[in-house]
Amino acid sequence: MDRDAERTPDPVVRPAPHRWFWYALGGGLPQRHRGWVLHDTTTRTWWARHVLRTLVQLSVPIALVVVFLPAPLGLRLAVAGGGIFLGLIFSLAYMPETTENRVVKAGYPAGTATAARERAGLASQRAETERKRTAAARRAARYRERQGR
Repeated sequence: MDRDAERTPDPVVRPAPHRWFWYALGGGLPQRHRGWVLHDTTTRTWWARHVLRTLVQLSVPIALVVVFLPAPLGLRLAVAGGGIFLGLIFSLAYMPETTENRVVKAGYPAGTATAARERAGLASQRAETERKRTAAARRAARYRERQGR
């Protein structure tokens, strides 16, 4: 498990593909997947997972438009592309709220996912600052060696 999974208090039990599809469409998961939902919405790739879920949600109406709209194929594909574009813009605008709603639906208090992502971001920033500080100290030591000090 990665460090993101270590923050999850519940065990991370990945859902079966059919349950994940239902979850991607906005449905709830059984209680045993509670830890996975928190992991899914707080891991480093939470935004990419959100985009993937959005594309799954959009796939149903887009497929219906492409198959059943009585128009030339070019027009149907243009309408589908516009729908995907607008759907993604809307989804990205409400990404934190949507993921937070999934966590609340899994039984966590509101704000849990946002707080977990903020903690992970702060820890990442601290590690990056320490890495840069160490690198600067090494550069300074090499410079002093070259100067003969």
